[in-house]
Parts: sequence; C-alpha cells; structure tokens
Amino acid sequence: MRVWEVRANEEVLAALRLESLALRDSLPELLMQIVDALSTTIDRTEIQIRWDRSESLRIGRKHGRERAVNLDYTMDQMIFEYHILRQVICDVMEETRPLKAIEREVIVCAIEQAVNDAATQFSDTLRELQEKLASALTHDMRGPVTSAKINAQMILRRPDDQELSRKAATRISAGMDRLDAMIRDLLDASLIRAGNHASLIFEEYDLAAMTREIAEDFNITYGDRFVVVADSPTPVFWSKTAVHRVVENLATNAAKYGAPDTPITLTIEQTPSQVMLSVHNQGNPIPREEQASLFQAFSRAESAKGQPGWGLGLTVVKGLTEAHHGKVSLESTEEKGTIFTVELPRDARPSG
Repeated sequence: MRVWEVRANEEVLAALRLESLALRDSLPELLMQIVDALSTTIDRTEIQIRWDRSESLRIGRKHGRERAVNLDYTMDQMIFEYHILRQVICDVMEETRPLKAIEREVIVCAIEQAVNDAATQFSDTLRELQEKLASALTHDMRGPVTSAKINAQMILRRPDDQELSRKAATRISAGMDRLDAMIRDLLDASLIRAGNHASLIFEEYDLAAMTREIAEDFNITYGDRFVVVADSPTPVFWSKTAVHRVVENLATNAAKYGAPDTPITLTIEQTPSQVMLSVHNQGNPIPREEQASLFQAFSRAESAKGQPGWGLGLTVVKGLTEAHHGKVSLESTEEKGTIFTVELPRDARPSG
C-alpha cells in the first residue's frame, strides 16, 4: 500500500492537492479479494474469472463517486490510480518469483473490473450532478429574475411614487446581487473542474486591508456583526480576486448558517512564510460525520437544506485555496462554534 500511495501522490497530478487518495480507504479490501482469488487459482475457468471481476464492484463504484464530486479530479487521473496499483502489485509479487500467467490474469481482471465500475460510477455521478444543476438553475435563477420583473413593473406603473420606486429598486439590486453570486460560483467551479488555475493573476497586496473592506460591505448587508482581528498589515502574493471570493464565501456561510445577530470574527495570523485566515461564527455545530463532505460539489449539511444555494460555495473555497498551494480546515463544536481556517503560503506564485 505504501509503495502505491507514494507513486500515486507523485504521478497523479490532482493527488498533490488532495488530503488523501480516495482508493486508499478501499485498498485493503480490494487487495484481500485479489489475495483470496489468487489462493484459489488452480484451473480457473472464464466463468470463475468473471466471478472474480464482480467482487470489486462495490469498491470501484465507491471510488468513482468520490472522485466525481471532487472538482480537481478527472476520469483519466482516477483510472491512472488503478494503473499504478496494477503495476505495484505485479512488481512486488515478482520480487520473489515470476508470476504465473493465470495469476497475472486474475490481477488484471480484478483491476480492470474495478476500473470499469469506477468509470461507470464516475460518469453516472457527473450526470446526476448535471441534472441536479439544471434543476437548480431553473429554480434558483428564476426567483431573482421574476422578482426583478415584478418590481420593475411596479416602478413603471407608478413612476411618480419615489418611495415605492426606491424600495423596488433596492429589491431588484439585491436580487441581481444574488444572481451574480450564483453565476460567479458556477464560473469558479467550472474553472476548478477544468484545472484552469493558470488563469489566476498573482499580485502583492495587504490581506488585512482587503478583509476589512469585505467586512465593511457585509456589515451594511447583515448589520454590524463582522469583526476583523489583525494586528498589523499582512502583505501577501496571491490572486486578489480568487482570495476575495474565498473570504466572501466563508463570510456568507457564517452569516447564513450561524446564530442570528451574533458576532462573526475574521482573524488573520501570520508567520514569516505562512498566513492563516479564520472565520468564526456561533450557532449549532456541524455534525462530524457531515464535515468532510461539505467541500464536495452540491453537498450541504442537513441544517442548511432549507437555505437557498447550490452547495458550491465551500467547493470553490477549497479549489481556490488549493490553487494557492494551501489548505482549508473546519472545526465545529458546541463549545467553540464553527471555525473555517484557510492557510496559505505568503507567496503562492507558481514556481518556474
């Protein structure tokens, strides 16, 4: 397992930005199935080989689903994980003696079937996500557009009523802001899925100053709830647009899902080489079993199901953070509340 994991991390591009390899959790079970098949191999018929192939069905499907919801991963990269696994198994076994033809056939059959099942589930999951997205587009985007149309008609019918026109225009503006946020999430998610991190423009700026500006804007929208804790200027070399989206998304999450009318604290800490930004809110904690999946596309905590949105905000946060060679973590307990922390190298410009 260790040999495979080292090679997969080195050779599979997206694995360099992931906390763990999806296949790793299922690998012991898959290896035990291969061992069992090899131990019973004497005069194996084609029917028996097909039975061996079916043994890896559940494992491959689980792997395919986990990879499909990770925007950094492609099907080619997922298949390559299995390709490396097959090579490692054969190399390790042949350290003692050459493999028999039937033994190699069993290994190849097991890996091939796992690949087929994973690829099928990868495609099925992407199709499910596309259908879900199409449904969400129809439902969620229609709301702000319909509201804007109604309010515009009110202004046209009563152009002399300045108070009504002001309120209607405010509602139109708020609706267009929601629509703009939805579109930006979609665009960011699409760029991450395509691996288009090269489009990020890195520049030097003060993170503390930018965070205060965001907090001031949010205080206008949500009331004076946002507090920034930063002792000194924080010079960084990042994509200002991308990190602005990261901070916005985390702040929006805190406002939407935290306890109403409670403070939301944005804290910046720094070392000579690293910068950490955390967003803290009070309220009901996120269950531990839901925390890992929150960063997957279209995934939402049970407590958030009634809120508008597509479950892309944290996926975008994770993708843009990892594009800066950083990481995002979550701590959520009854005592401490919920804290999302983004940690990035102070200079995240690509090397070379």
